[in-house]
Amino acid sequence: MKIELAKTEIIHFVGIGGIGMSGLALIMKSMGFKVQGSDILSNKNTDRLKKNNMKITIGHNRKNIKKATILVISSAIKKNNPEILAAKIRQLPIYKRGDMLAHIVSLTKNIVVSGSHGKTTTTSIIESIFSKAKLDPTIINGGVLNSFNHSAKLGKSNWCILESDESDGSFIKVPPTYSIITNIDREHMDFYKSIDNLKKIFAEFIKKVPSFGKSFVCIDDKNTNEIIKKIKVKNFYTYGTNLKSQFLIKKVKQLKEYSKFDIEIKLPGKTETTIRNIKIPLLGLHNIRNATAAAAVSITIGISKEIIKQGLKEFKGVQRRFNKMFTYRDVPFFDDYAHHPTEIKEVLKGVKKVYQLEKIFCIFQPHRISRLKDLKKEFSYSFKNADSVILCPIYSAGEREKLGFSYFNFAKEIANNSKTKVYLIKDQYQLGRFVKQNIYGKKIVIGMGAGSISNWIKQLPKLI
Repeated sequence: MKIELAKTEIIHFVGIGGIGMSGLALIMKSMGFKVQGSDILSNKNTDRLKKNNMKITIGHNRKNIKKATILVISSAIKKNNPEILAAKIRQLPIYKRGDMLAHIVSLTKNIVVSGSHGKTTTTSIIESIFSKAKLDPTIINGGVLNSFNHSAKLGKSNWCILESDESDGSFIKVPPTYSIITNIDREHMDFYKSIDNLKKIFAEFIKKVPSFGKSFVCIDDKNTNEIIKKIKVKNFYTYGTNLKSQFLIKKVKQLKEYSKFDIEIKLPGKTETTIRNIKIPLLGLHNIRNATAAAAVSITIGISKEIIKQGLKEFKGVQRRFNKMFTYRDVPFFDDYAHHPTEIKEVLKGVKKVYQLEKIFCIFQPHRISRLKDLKKEFSYSFKNADSVILCPIYSAGEREKLGFSYFNFAKEIANNSKTKVYLIKDQYQLGRFVKQNIYGKKIVIGMGAGSISNWIKQLPKLI
């Protein structure tokens, strides 16, 4: 007798176009669930789901959930959404993405990657190593992996590698076997209200790792260093360039094509060892840390040094993480997801290290009014390694609150505090004209932001 999983349930995803929601929807469909969803706009994620024969409706309407028996909602969805209101009237179960994710992965061995920055890349690097080891894990990521052109896939093993989403605190519900904390930064303050609250939930997350698992914490970060000092049961390993790191990064060499480094491993009760001459096709010390986290968890579960080095060397990357888009007048144009001051600084620092002869032009589109208000000062100091900044209008992401300060004065603050030239543009057409007039010679151009800037960069060749 064939038993069909959740045969009577129809699971409706509200906001299915988000990268995390679309990934979970794809995994659940692959597992045998009947899945459908809606979103306000179509995008690459909804297109990918349609190709997987999933019913996707554009626009939110109570009619969309007529046959649904369960709702999964994105943290970005407002409480007055017509589909949520209709579901409440019908008394349907409503789950946040993090809750549903916790249910789905409760029976697998999970490597949960958390932190304010670097989660997507770290998750993707672990997948590269695991695939090279032929472990075939389930992947649920926050970015599209070039290796299989999606953010998620159902594997055949009982391993699951997943990127956690700390934006609404729900990541604490996902059961880790192993966990990684890349860093803790001032982000999502609309939910946490203070950095202390954010640090407390990360401390709880570390404590959740079972005795037969382990947490891997980057101690190059001030906030992670603070929280591990207060944790009594030391069921974690540390990594980074900090000399106290148990997985210590050494002999770093950075080139345009790849980064090269060693990892010296000092664990209690074990013989000291070193993984030498590691190569990864990524720029920046932040990505060397991400690769070290991936290597640390991999060697801990028993993957050989040779396979780890091979998985790192052959890493195919993640979309929107310093991806080269095109060349114009011999000037390379890149696209990057950096939308927080720390991310911007790290990317530009890495680029400056290897592109020493080129002028760096950064096309920056702030993402969310609330983030810009909260981190205005930090943003103004984050472009010190850029020679010029082309400042685009804010991508509001649906927020309606007022900025509360002059955008022109914000541009002046960037110029003064980062000691760089700043140009204000109104739209992508004005950007095209700027590029035609100013981009030539020894330069490199990087588009940065989490909004529509990626499409602007992709469409630039048509405008120039």
